Amino acid sequence: MNETIRIGQYNIPVYRFDVLIAGTGAAGLNAADTLYDEGVRNLAIITEGLKAGTSRNTGSDKQTYYKLSLAGDAPDSVRTLAQTIFEGGSVDGDIALCEAAASVPCFMKLVRLGVPFPKNPWGEYVGYKTDHDPARRATSAGPYTSRYMTEALEAQVLSKGIKVFGHFQIVKLLTEKLPSGRVCVSGIMCLNLDTLDFAVFQSSRIILATGGPAGIYSNTVYPESQNGATGAAFEAGALGKNLTEWQYGLASIKPRWNVSGTFMQVLPRFISTDKDKKDEKEFLAGYFGNPGQMLSLVFLKGYQWPFDTQKIISSGGGNGSSIIDILVYLETARGRRVFLDYRQNPGAVKNLDFMSLSDEARNYLETAGACFGTPYERLVKMNSPAAEFYRTRGTDLSLQPLEIALCAQHNNGGLAVDSRWSSNIEGLFPVGEAAGTHGVYRPGGSALNAGQAGSSRAASFIARELLRSKPQTAGNTEDTAALNEQILEVLNRAASFTGNGMENAADLLAEIRRKMSLFGGAFRNPQKIGEALDEIRDIKIHFNERAGIKDKAGLSIAFRLWDTLVCQELYLSAMLDFTAKSGRSRGSALYHNKSGMLPLPGLPEELAFLPDDCRLNASVQEIKLEDGKPVVSWRAVHPVPAADESFELVWKNYREENSI
Repeated sequence: MNETIRIGQYNIPVYRFDVLIAGTGAAGLNAADTLYDEGVRNLAIITEGLKAGTSRNTGSDKQTYYKLSLAGDAPDSVRTLAQTIFEGGSVDGDIALCEAAASVPCFMKLVRLGVPFPKNPWGEYVGYKTDHDPARRATSAGPYTSRYMTEALEAQVLSKGIKVFGHFQIVKLLTEKLPSGRVCVSGIMCLNLDTLDFAVFQSSRIILATGGPAGIYSNTVYPESQNGATGAAFEAGALGKNLTEWQYGLASIKPRWNVSGTFMQVLPRFISTDKDKKDEKEFLAGYFGNPGQMLSLVFLKGYQWPFDTQKIISSGGGNGSSIIDILVYLETARGRRVFLDYRQNPGAVKNLDFMSLSDEARNYLETAGACFGTPYERLVKMNSPAAEFYRTRGTDLSLQPLEIALCAQHNNGGLAVDSRWSSNIEGLFPVGEAAGTHGVYRPGGSALNAGQAGSSRAASFIARELLRSKPQTAGNTEDTAALNEQILEVLNRAASFTGNGMENAADLLAEIRRKMSLFGGAFRNPQKIGEALDEIRDIKIHFNERAGIKDKAGLSIAFRLWDTLVCQELYLSAMLDFTAKSGRSRGSALYHNKSGMLPLPGLPEELAFLPDDCRLNASVQEIKLEDGKPVVSWRAVHPVPAADESFELVWKNYREENSI
């Protein structure tokens, strides 16, 4: 602790560092480790929980890490990889090139730290194709790839004695205004979750590694420990980018886990029930002409796990695999619960007709020796750790069904950054999922690479900057009056939470999350988005009359509610603007369009949509708060930089400039 300042009746501890890292996922820990290795010592990490967050607590059937190909005889290059990332749509080419160039160094660092990525007897790190991947660049350390990464990086951070402040919730990003008119960061104000007192961490360089805004949805595969702090960044004036672009997919509810890969390839039975788990029905069969067609699409969900509006209708004019997501969503929208049943075959038949499957599905199962038995028996044969995963978490798939829903899984958008992962706020560097570096599509597993690449580049740039200049730990100016004013604003807000006699913050948070999943999730109706946005704004404007807590024990949930409202307002505003700009569906979001087609005859009219014409793929949507109101703008994507510099010129710039 550096000092204590007194504001009103409060004594606020103040800590000062050259660099602050907020968040302890794979990106945040890598940033801290890289800073230390490059000579920075006066740094600290703040986190709600060292073991919390998405990197530590999420995974899938085979969690993918995407990188440059390092095996086989197929040609690959940094620029070929960059082009693949760039072609995802609404992606900046300079960022795509940075992620591609950093993929091998970042991957080999993880290998050196002990992450068990597989290699063949000759030392090649073998790969496989993932979604939106033309070159077998994907690899995996199993269901817990990101956990292994986080654990390895945590060990490095702790061994180096880097200070970690645990159980601190971000409630405000503190900023200063420079004489030039630019805004810079000066610190972070936090709620100490142990004492329920406030603390200030001052620094003019902050790496924001708090993950995506997982807490804005109710139906989510994010772990419960992942909330994000994007709202605080928006309030500080940070620019959002591609906020409309999410990835949604089928996931179990308890525990929260993607039901991708083998979980679908073994062809489970889809059933729905009423809220009391009664009135059981197999609901898929009635939508398809024959069982083989239905089962082949279920099989494809293993490969094509994310909901994708391009996969609602197949290239041949029939159904694509994402029709399964739509039918699951319809059941839950009707108030029913949906389960995967591995105890019986679809149709409750003893023996499936594997010859009725598509060639792709049948050949895969035949090669795996799994054309027999029940879905559970096939799962044990093909991937026994997948079955064991649920058993150790209280659900024995051989004895009970698994409840699922269509859930938010990853935000491809986020806070806008440049090729050094610097935001429009000077000194603020969003990394990992907090940074909006992806576009409409991305290769599966590319988010893990992006988190390592971005955090490495941000940390390297900051380290070189610090080594070339005198550190300024208290912000870029000495405007203590402005700082105290921001601190007082938080203290007054905290007092207002408990001053209206209400105790409804938790219920209100649950309700706005539920509505966000209904109207701002995978299925979006412009009218309903507008109605939800009006309600969010009304709650924000009349917050003191609409929300309250009993005492300071509820401060954490109250600040979480406020951050969520800020986020939802920006995200819904971005979605509403997109409907006016395009009117078409793209990526993982189906936008209702009265002039569109239905995915299947007889489905509700609200599912009518127009497929994407890709005309906005060369543009980026940006949004920020100005005078408290969301303002949207569009710009052209940055192209992939040309490769025309000579070695001597690059070498000279590298020596003389802060080149990373």
